[in-house]
Amino acid sequence: MTVLDRFLKYVAIHTSSVEDSDSVPSNAAEFNLANLLKEELLSLKLSNVYLSNKCYLYATLPASEGYENEKTIGLIAHIDTCPDVSGANVKPHIVRYSGEDIEIGNGKKLCKSEFECLENLKGEDLVVTDGTTLLGADDKAGIAEIMSAVEYLTLHPEIKHGEIKIAFTPDEEIEQGADYFDIKGFNADFAYTVDGGQLGEIEYENFNAASVKVEINGVNIHPGSAKNKMLNAVLLANEFINMLPPAETPAHTEKYEGFYHIGSISGNESKCIIDMIVRDHDFNKFEMRKSFIKNIADYLNSKYPPDTFIVGISDSYYNMAEKVRPHFYIIDRAKAAFEKCNTEPKIVAIRGGTDGAKLSFAGLVCPNISTGAYNMHSIYEFIPVSSLEKMTEVIVEIVKA
Repeated sequence: MTVLDRFLKYVAIHTSSVEDSDSVPSNAAEFNLANLLKEELLSLKLSNVYLSNKCYLYATLPASEGYENEKTIGLIAHIDTCPDVSGANVKPHIVRYSGEDIEIGNGKKLCKSEFECLENLKGEDLVVTDGTTLLGADDKAGIAEIMSAVEYLTLHPEIKHGEIKIAFTPDEEIEQGADYFDIKGFNADFAYTVDGGQLGEIEYENFNAASVKVEINGVNIHPGSAKNKMLNAVLLANEFINMLPPAETPAHTEKYEGFYHIGSISGNESKCIIDMIVRDHDFNKFEMRKSFIKNIADYLNSKYPPDTFIVGISDSYYNMAEKVRPHFYIIDRAKAAFEKCNTEPKIVAIRGGTDGAKLSFAGLVCPNISTGAYNMHSIYEFIPVSSLEKMTEVIVEIVKA
């Protein structure tokens, strides 16, 4: 089976994670892909194939004879897809990019003026959506590439390698993918999440991240007699938001610039809830951002009755750079593999997070490498077929002894 065949098979299986779910995995449908992968791993004669009751799938490719003392390398990808865009009934198709805008379906286009990444892809076969769902390359491309690399190694025993550990996890998209990961049982010296973007990218820096919930308690009075009595929680929420720096949002920042992002507002005159996230690569700036939010609430609580604004802040993950830098040979190994496969390695910082960040802080150093996909989490998601093939080569090269 080709890596493309695998990818097309995997994206047809609906595995969107579900925010605010009380179950693990958040969507029981994630088991559908996990069970399929389990059968494939067993058919490849891998050892220690195990699917936990929380949808963590593990397997081991034993070391080549005489290479048992090589480093044990882990390869990790996630089963779920982003819940923000439908991942049900995905209908991918392949188009040859001619250099013009691409009609993907349902009146939607990949426009070269909007997606500058197309500029270097003329003549490539691209797997695209039908314009109604995401594609699921995040991270089913990573799964397909790992599975194809493992199959290649089993079919080519002349390629020598140490022990290789495989793991496929649930719920990465809702920041819970590493929560029940069995690091001790996985027993790898280090690992890579195959969960990045454009071909050649290597990522070992990510945001420090926190989730923020602001509860706003208003006073609702009949509008006819509300003068000097009503405190409209919706308007108070607007006042809070207007005190955030307007240029420090995702739409106005890039590279190492942090931001405040309002995810949702809900409520009425009596009570309103703001859900938001805070991000920054620099830990001190990250702490300052959280303090700034608390200071806004303190100021407004001095202006209005106490506890009108109640702020809850929960850290989500931290920048894994401090855990990776002392083991930089892991990055050098990935760079060398890309170069050996005639692909320019590009060190980039993640403007987001990854299971690798949580795993790195939990004891398994785990930078991120590319899948080759573009425009993840959207109906405009696509991946070149050549990227699927190249990343399979790169993974094989990474694990070679």
